[in-house]
Amino acid sequence: MRIVVKIGTSTLTHSTGHLNIRRVESLCKVLSDMKNAGHEVILVSSGAIGMGVGKLGLRQRPTDIPTKQAAAAVGQCELMYIYDKLFAEYHHTVAQLLITGEDTVSPTRHTNFTNTLNRLLELGALPILNENDTVATEEIVIGDNDTLAAIVAQSVHAQLLILLSDIDGLYTADPRIDSNARLLPTVTELTDDIRNLAGGVGSSQGTGGMVTKLRAAERCMNCGCDMIIANGACPENLYAILDGRSVGTRFLAGKSREAVR
Repeated sequence: MRIVVKIGTSTLTHSTGHLNIRRVESLCKVLSDMKNAGHEVILVSSGAIGMGVGKLGLRQRPTDIPTKQAAAAVGQCELMYIYDKLFAEYHHTVAQLLITGEDTVSPTRHTNFTNTLNRLLELGALPILNENDTVATEEIVIGDNDTLAAIVAQSVHAQLLILLSDIDGLYTADPRIDSNARLLPTVTELTDDIRNLAGGVGSSQGTGGMVTKLRAAERCMNCGCDMIIANGACPENLYAILDGRSVGTRFLAGKSREAVR
C-alpha cells in the first residue's frame, strides 16, 4: 500500500517548541517497520517553525514573516537532522522535499515534483516533505500541511492518507468544552452538517485545525483515497490502522464506500 502520513507541529513538539523526543523516536520506528512490511511511505512533516522557535529561544510563535522564515530556516535543519539520524538506525534513507504553492499549480513543476516523488519511492527512499516556509511569503495555495499532504496523496495515487494530530478524530462537538461530544468513526459524505463541525486553528504552535483537515478529506475522497484523522500521541496506532481496526475518523472514498455496502 502507498501511504502518506502527515504529522503536525503539536504532535512533534512540546508546548515549549522543543522536540518531543520520545514521540518522534516512536514514530520513526513505526514508519520504518511499515516500510519493512512492504508499504511505500511518504511523510509530510510540520514542525520547522515550531522547532526553530524553541532553538532560537523565542517566547512564542512569531507573527511577522521575517521571523517566521528565520525560525523555519533554523528549525528545518534540526528537523531533518533528527529524521536522518533516527531512520538511519533502521537502515532507511530519507529525502527532503521543500514545496511551494507554485510547485502544485504549475503543470510543469507539478509533474517534476511528482516524478521525483515516484522515483524516490522506486529507489526505496522515504520522502519527507514540508512547505518551504523560508521563502513562502503568503499562506496561499498550500498554506498548511494538511492540504499539502492531500495534494501529495492525490499526486502519487496513494491509497491512504493519515493525518496525525493532537485530537482523536472528528467529533460531534468540541470535546475540550463539551463532555457529550461523540467521536465519528466513519464519514462517507462531506455534508454541510459535517463541515459545520469544524472549528478554528488548533494549537498555538500549528497553522491547521479541523477546517483544513476537512478540506484535505474532500480532496482525497474525490480522488479515490481514504483519509484518517488520528491522535499522533501514540504512533503505534498506525499498526492498528493497517490491521483494519477502527482508529480515529476514517473518511471513505468512493471504492471504500462501495466495499462497505
